[in-house]
Amino acid sequence: MSKNIVAPIAKIIPKTLETHKIKRVDNYFWLNDRENPEVIDYLNQENTYYDTMTADTKGFQKDLYEEMKSRIKEDDESVPYLYNGYYYITRFETGKDYPIYSRKRGSLDAKEEILFNCNEMSIGHAYFKLGGLSISPDNNFVSFGSDTVGRRIYTIQIKNLTTGEILSDKIENATGSSVWANDNKTLFYTKQDEVTLRSDKVFKHKLDTDSSNDILVFHEKDDTFDVSVGKEKSRKYIVIGSGSTLTTEYRILNSDNPDGKFDVFQKRVRGLEYSISHFGDSFYILTNKDKATNFKLMKTPENATTKENWTEVIPHRDDVLLEDIEIFSNYLVVEERSNGLNHIRIIPWSGEGEYYLPFGSETYSAGTTTNVDFDTEIVRYSYQSLATPASVIDFNMRTKEKEVKKEQQVLGGKFDKNNYIEERVWATATDGTKVPISMVYKKGLKKDGENPLLLYAYGSYGVTMDTYFSSTRLSILDRGFVFAIAHIRGGEDLGRQWYEDGKLLKKKNTFTDYIDCSKFLINEKYSSPKHLYAEGGSAGGLLMGVVVNSAPELYNGVIAQVPFVDVINTMLDDTIPLTTGEYDEWGNPNIKKYYDYMLSYSPYDNVKAQNYPNMYVSTGLHDSQVQYWEPAKWVAKLRTQKTNDTVLYLNTNMDAGHGGASGRFEALKELAKEYAFLLDLEQIKK
Repeated sequence: MSKNIVAPIAKIIPKTLETHKIKRVDNYFWLNDRENPEVIDYLNQENTYYDTMTADTKGFQKDLYEEMKSRIKEDDESVPYLYNGYYYITRFETGKDYPIYSRKRGSLDAKEEILFNCNEMSIGHAYFKLGGLSISPDNNFVSFGSDTVGRRIYTIQIKNLTTGEILSDKIENATGSSVWANDNKTLFYTKQDEVTLRSDKVFKHKLDTDSSNDILVFHEKDDTFDVSVGKEKSRKYIVIGSGSTLTTEYRILNSDNPDGKFDVFQKRVRGLEYSISHFGDSFYILTNKDKATNFKLMKTPENATTKENWTEVIPHRDDVLLEDIEIFSNYLVVEERSNGLNHIRIIPWSGEGEYYLPFGSETYSAGTTTNVDFDTEIVRYSYQSLATPASVIDFNMRTKEKEVKKEQQVLGGKFDKNNYIEERVWATATDGTKVPISMVYKKGLKKDGENPLLLYAYGSYGVTMDTYFSSTRLSILDRGFVFAIAHIRGGEDLGRQWYEDGKLLKKKNTFTDYIDCSKFLINEKYSSPKHLYAEGGSAGGLLMGVVVNSAPELYNGVIAQVPFVDVINTMLDDTIPLTTGEYDEWGNPNIKKYYDYMLSYSPYDNVKAQNYPNMYVSTGLHDSQVQYWEPAKWVAKLRTQKTNDTVLYLNTNMDAGHGGASGRFEALKELAKEYAFLLDLEQIKK
């Protein structure tokens, strides 16, 4: 890396902000305007600086890209599933970036019908995403959403599957998802608030009519709630869901009566969460009712749905989180989590002979996948671990026979999962809590503190960081890296309480857990501060921001992807997508105790004059979840405050949003940049 190139310095335009009589000066507030040519110019300068500084790794990046791409089966396809008389398949062709959606009638030997070829649809767009495919009950129409910017604002259209024509019906500014009533003419869909992008309205559209005539069916006026619309597996009910961090509410309508009125299933009660599954003449309800922190399963008649009618099916347990259920005509399948691991429980409706699927590994991830039919003995589930490629498995619940329908192929002939060791260890946090860490590395590792180790974590929204296989990750494992996931509080890895203990006024547990996991890995000589690397994205990028402010000496390098680092300013701006719905996660800074607590950790507000690790920060100009200006302002401030000569890069994808590039191979180029950053710091050049 050439060190004599001068980094861009963003101009300072002080803006004084005052909340609760506390004044903050934001020198880079001006970067909040993507329409300002000076802002675009600054982002381009940062991109040029990154490109120039890393010019000597460009060849290595290209090699890494080709290496990762060579492991991927390019002409790949999903395991077909049968729905309403058709087998549905998603497949990729060699050299192509985007999926092809197809189906076959009645048999896998039948002629293929192409629904959508996204490679053709993406022509002329730097970004393209297809979503929300919904087939009409008579199999003649499909509704679909497309996004060509990356801000998750979709246009819904309808295709006639008999003629192949795209109808003139066009619905702009939608979430992309939609669902058909049983008359094959009525489509229900969700739209977003144009400013905040909050999904807040459900509309009803009639086939072959102008969308300006669509009828508003439901408007969610509470700006802490989002709205969704879907259909029960039984296909009997259309369901509108309203949800916030802590509270849910559903409305149901018989699918045969699309012009009828939606009935409230159980009206919202703050703190009451529930989800519903229809079967026979009943609804099954997964809920935290009556302080069931880890959730329990209840049942109610379909004509008496309010909570006083609910009766218990599976009670609450302190040590087992009830995550989801899948209903079949003869079996109830329950997804549970205990001690940080997934378990799949099979319960015959007869009440006799329940059992768990056997999983022998020390650390793994398993869960049910596409199960669209009631009348089958087969449950389809997926299984993978850090060293075991993902498999899709059909399991016969009666005979207990399993059939591996597909195992992810790792091409190139060099991969053998027996060459890697998987381990789960437990670090002790500052307050005595035991925090699990899952890791994988090549056989023969010496615990001498000399191993480069990449520690990944997220730790927010109750999102569980399950162990997952990645063929791209082999590019660092095979060069001597250890890869580890810290299952810190704020996720739901060890049950619902694990989440509760890492949000609001307990949020700092997330950060101290990560630091304590880092110290554990150093003390156990898996790595050392010279070779330890931290990685997190979005809310995990917030984690990275806090960590580099409070414990920079532990890390040689940090990767922060689309990082949420300007916590106070974002949470005070209710015009930004996601803000109001996040108050139950982070707290509402309009209330002083939450403001004070956020201010004490907000990465942007706590940048100070000190040494910082080497850092690679990435963002997307059109990101709707973490606005590009958060990382841009953070890097601008870091440049003026850091007191050492470590590298600091801001790399902005000028064509993408929160998820990065849309093509499957384009995304590998972004990953190659991250890996080249890590490997270069380790002086690994090839």
